[in-house]
Amino acid sequence: MAFTVVRFNLVDPDATPESLSARYRAALEMAAYADEHAVDTVQTEEHHGAANSWLPSPFVFAGSVFGATRRIAVTVSAIIGPLHDPLRLAEDIAVLDLLSAGRLVTVAGIGYRPEEYEQAGVEWGRRGRLQDELLETLLLAWTGEPFPYRGRTVRVTPRPYTQPHPLLLVGGSSRAAARRAARLGLPFFPSAHLPEIEAHYQELRAEFGTDGFCMMPAAETPLLHVSEDPDRTWAEYGEYFLHEARTYASWQSKDIRSAVRSAATTVTELRAEGVYRVVTPDECAASAAELDSLVLHPLCGGMPVEEGWRSLRLFCDAIAR
Repeated sequence: MAFTVVRFNLVDPDATPESLSARYRAALEMAAYADEHAVDTVQTEEHHGAANSWLPSPFVFAGSVFGATRRIAVTVSAIIGPLHDPLRLAEDIAVLDLLSAGRLVTVAGIGYRPEEYEQAGVEWGRRGRLQDELLETLLLAWTGEPFPYRGRTVRVTPRPYTQPHPLLLVGGSSRAAARRAARLGLPFFPSAHLPEIEAHYQELRAEFGTDGFCMMPAAETPLLHVSEDPDRTWAEYGEYFLHEARTYASWQSKDIRSAVRSAATTVTELRAEGVYRVVTPDECAASAAELDSLVLHPLCGGMPVEEGWRSLRLFCDAIAR
């Protein structure tokens, strides 16, 4: 049976404060519905300064999901590590880990948009060193013991629920990211299907003598929408998929390797490409039996909430078969 994911990034290119508030509240209701119907995790992410309101505060959203659910995990994939204060992040994750009794999964990447660093007043050229400091600080902070930090001794409380620490993965597609994960004994989450990077991580892990594992996306990791009539859905809602695909593509350079990568400029091209897929309930059920994971994106690109609900209900019915 496939691992099941419902993804929310709360994009809405035409949002008013009132409509965006309704979208956020609908996402929480959808998370609760997914929780009741055996979906494994809610996935969310972090981006800043996007004109279409792409979610900038994934941990605030995660805390709200935990308050509305009982068993589902929340995977923050990914945070932009160097933009966070290490001590404050250690506290925030510890509190969420306690609140959820261990249901938070955090993937820490370094991002790929210099404008996000500029907005935060963080030097782009220092991102690797800042990421090292962040990860090292989190691991020390969660022990609950005093430790040296920037010329002083600090102690972070409370200690998290999960021991020895909350689930923290290193994201990325570079050899440097693989080395960082292996050196610290942390799991590695490549941003795309990159067997050569996974092999490098495993070699380094053996070299450092550390524990860890690799959670690599499959060669194909489409974003799904479930519909009784895919042709109608593409005709009526294809522009929402295209909006998100074009936004994401505009942020990526040729050097960025991502599991979600589209070159489409029209809805027709996007449908043929297969990165975003509208599938019938029967096709979804068949995929659940064949694939390692299924990722539903019910509010993709500002999708109307009522259409998102139709997709989510059909998805939950399909995976229950």
